[in-house]
Order: sequence, then structure tokens, then C-alpha cells
Amino acid sequence: MPEITAGLFISLDGIVGEPQDWHFPYFNDEMGAAVGAQLASADTLLLGRETYDSFAGAWPEREAAGGEDADMAKALGDARKIVVSRQELEFTWRNSEQLQGDLVEAVTELKQQPGATSVAMSGSPSVVRQLLEAGLIDELHLLVHPIALRSGKRLFDEGAPIPLRLISAQTFTTGVLHLVYTSVEAAGSVGYDDAKVHLQRADHTSGVAESGHPA
Repeated sequence: MPEITAGLFISLDGIVGEPQDWHFPYFNDEMGAAVGAQLASADTLLLGRETYDSFAGAWPEREAAGGEDADMAKALGDARKIVVSRQELEFTWRNSEQLQGDLVEAVTELKQQPGATSVAMSGSPSVVRQLLEAGLIDELHLLVHPIALRSGKRLFDEGAPIPLRLISAQTFTTGVLHLVYTSVEAAGSVGYDDAKVHLQRADHTSGVAESGHPA
């Protein structure tokens, strides 16, 4: 069963919109390696229309130019590309098709198809949000940039909580955090009375550390 990974550039205050306007000063070899590892190994790309249009407007030309990123461009071109859009689309980039039917139902079926090794998403925040809500994303890669943008499209809007579990965390030399999460079941109803025992244990441990014996 193929796994779905989603990668997004995100600001400290949760903005994911228009990353081309703010994220490039933080792009370095570390981030390039992280993005490449998440995207290039996938045999299928699942993209929202805006992200697809951005990719299709850049990567075919980069592949043809034969520059440093030509290998990445070829890998993206060779991958199957499924585009999520309510509008009827026409494609010029090879191996591109439009997702048919309901998003959650179609992606559920995609995850059950034999043969595919992995499905990667880049950007496409509204699609990522819907699939997170449905528990269909196996890994959420957030590249958290040390900047507060204060306005713009956010990854998460109002709605039901989406519980996640941190799998790994890496700090780049630029201050960017590469955080990888997976979906988990909700923790259930827990209040202060349930949590305060941890405060008591913390106080006890602090007393032992300071005095050398139990407080």
C-alpha cells in the first residue's frame, strides 16, 4: 500500500501562502536535500491546481535546459501527476491527469492500488488539510521558517482538532525546522486534574536535583 507524504514551507505563525515571496532566503543545501528526498523518490505526485500550474510552468523548462536541477526535473516529469481541481483541465506536461470524483474517496482508492510505492504532495494546502482531516496522510513534512508573516493563507483554519505525532525533528543552519508528523487517534478527554500529576512529579524531581535528596 503506497504511503502519502506531504511537504510544505510554513512560517512560524502558520502561513503557507505565496512561499515564493518569503522562503528563498532560507533555502540551502539542507533544505534542498529534504525537499528532494520527499519528492524525487515518489512515483506519483498529488497536487492542487495552483501548485501544479506552478510546477508545470517551471520544471519542464528546467529539464530541457539540462542544468543542475535537470535530474530533479526529469524525476518530476516521469512521475504520474494527479491534479485536484473543480475545473476541467488540459495538460501539456507529460504523465498528467485530473483526479476524478470525490477527493477523499479517490485518494482512499489510490492508497489501495497495488504497484505504487509512494505518493508525494508539495504545497497544495487545501488538499493537504482535507486529507489530514480524513487521516489519509502518512507523513506531514513541515519546513518551519523563522519568520512571522502575520498575514496570508494558513495551513489550518477553523474546524475540528487534528491530532498529530512528531516522528522526527531537524534544525537547519538557517534556523529552519524540519518537522515530520504522522496522524494519530485523538487522545480523548483529558483535563487539568488529569495533567496536574505531572506538575507534582516535576516539582519533586526539581527538589531532588537541587538538594541531593527528596524534598
